Amino acid sequence: MNSIPPSVSFIAILDFSARWKYLTESVSDLLGWESSDLRGHSFFDLVHPEELTRVRQLHHETILSDKAATMAYMRLKHKDAHKGYLLCAVSRTVVHDRVVGSVSFASPGGEALHTSSTAQEITVITPAASNFEFRRWHDPPPAATKSPSPTTSPAPQSALLQTPAELPATQSSRTALILDRFSVNCTVTYYSNHQLISSAAATKRRFFDFVARQDEAVVRSWLLVIKTCGVNERGHPSSGGFGYGRFLLCTDGRDSSASEPPQAASSWRRNPTRVRASSPSMESTVSVDAIFSAHSDGLVCILRRAQ
Repeated sequence: MNSIPPSVSFIAILDFSARWKYLTESVSDLLGWESSDLRGHSFFDLVHPEELTRVRQLHHETILSDKAATMAYMRLKHKDAHKGYLLCAVSRTVVHDRVVGSVSFASPGGEALHTSSTAQEITVITPAASNFEFRRWHDPPPAATKSPSPTTSPAPQSALLQTPAELPATQSSRTALILDRFSVNCTVTYYSNHQLISSAAATKRRFFDFVARQDEAVVRSWLLVIKTCGVNERGHPSSGGFGYGRFLLCTDGRDSSASEPPQAASSWRRNPTRVRASSPSMESTVSVDAIFSAHSDGLVCILRRAQ
């Protein structure tokens, strides 16, 4: 376990039955598996047996409650049997018919503090990770759930082990985009559905092609902030918690190639309800709330129509 740098994380997408649908290449750095080893198999196959029942319950609760930007600490199996199970931080957001998130090596320090302080919900499944809880000055403490002790009566299996058929076919109207964090224009490498972006060729395009012209400067500044937060003490790219904002999405895309990276002051906000209103545009636009997060090999952007 000591040979794994704390910067390692990978982006993952599950279907509602918890089968891996998409994994970035860093999965091999963290857990030893190639993405092809896991794709199509169940996420639950990697969960520590002592935590499996609670993790199944958490997966179903996440979908049924349509949760976003949540974090859980649990143990996942490394391919190398000598490394056993690693304590991991697993983020989750329900996106239409998928659960989009990341898996990172959980270690104490600034990265864990920032992640915990920006997540909407923290669930501690592995008791040894209880020190990863974070209490804000004015907020109630996040819910922490530990594995049942021998003296605790477990919940009825019927309440915990719902079959995929009992889960909704779809849930939120969110859209997920995975962006190249190492490119200036954050090229879109994956997008999950057509709920918001009407273009049939979103991948390999600049992310800023889908940001309204008048909002491009401020969104660039947000992504600069989230990239900076997603750097660990050693200067390595890493997971950096969640950031929230609202901007005008250009649903049909536009040509942003002529844009110079602006030197705009950052107006990053953690609270999506306290953001500036954008001026109207002749482009086909819709106001969206966004959740951004940085990971060692990419950025995740979750979008939904502003409410």
